Amino acid sequence: MSIIDVSGLTCDYGRGRGVFDLNFTVEAGEVFGFLGPNASGKTTTIRHLMGFARAQSGSCQIEGRDCFQSAAVIQETLGYLPGDISLFSDMTGRSFLSFMTKYRGMKTKGRTKELIDRFELDVRQPIRRMSKGSKQKLALVCAFMHDPNILILDEPTASLDLLMQHAFIDLLLEEKKKGKTILMSSHRFSEVEKTCDRIGILKNGRLKTVSSLEELRQTERRVYIITLENEEAAQALQHENINVIEAEGRILKVSVYRDLRSLFSILINYPVASMDNAGQSLEEIFLHYYGGEDE
Repeated sequence: MSIIDVSGLTCDYGRGRGVFDLNFTVEAGEVFGFLGPNASGKTTTIRHLMGFARAQSGSCQIEGRDCFQSAAVIQETLGYLPGDISLFSDMTGRSFLSFMTKYRGMKTKGRTKELIDRFELDVRQPIRRMSKGSKQKLALVCAFMHDPNILILDEPTASLDLLMQHAFIDLLLEEKKKGKTILMSSHRFSEVEKTCDRIGILKNGRLKTVSSLEELRQTERRVYIITLENEEAAQALQHENINVIEAEGRILKVSVYRDLRSLFSILINYPVASMDNAGQSLEEIFLHYYGGEDE
């Protein structure tokens, strides 16, 4: 069952900016990763899902409700982390969380204390004196404190240190086990690889692909580690018509598109000790989609 449904979403700001004919769904219990550089359309898409903007064409729905027309109803229970965090600077962290508890009509403080402890957040200090990392932690507590079943997170670890990034990943994996539905935009390949079921890659406001990580790794591009019997052979092989990514001593890392016949026809003339499939990291796949042209 689709919890989030984006169909033909278009918002054209001119000069190639915006999003164009986006089509994807996020299923119940799924963590969906949104990847793309700045200005690729990630935040624009999220703003439409939150009902902050009306689509020029197409539609966004969450649990069957139109995101713009039913924004207030959707936002009552949704967990949301904006990319640009804006908090009441005159409040302390504690008073802000108390305000959010009342604003949401929560009868208890929910998961607030658990999340404060998890992110090691000092809620006593005024928000204006908090570091960017502390403000990010406070916003994360607000997003998760009411234990929502649906979360939309825009660059959730942008200002977190490495330790807190790991704390966030642990939290997300726990929520995933509970069957929560999560859409997350990110620049961090490691957290997307560890948490997401499917990934959408945006380029210039258009979806280049929506696939599982395993499906992405089975694209036409293959990466192999080739070990030659001596360095002289490895050096000679680098002058052949092959794409060498890395070379160290008698070991070459090469990439191959489509079939392997052309590579094998070259290797048959060399003393190859071993050949292993290196696989591809999400970062390598991402760079494959963004390679060439003006990038």
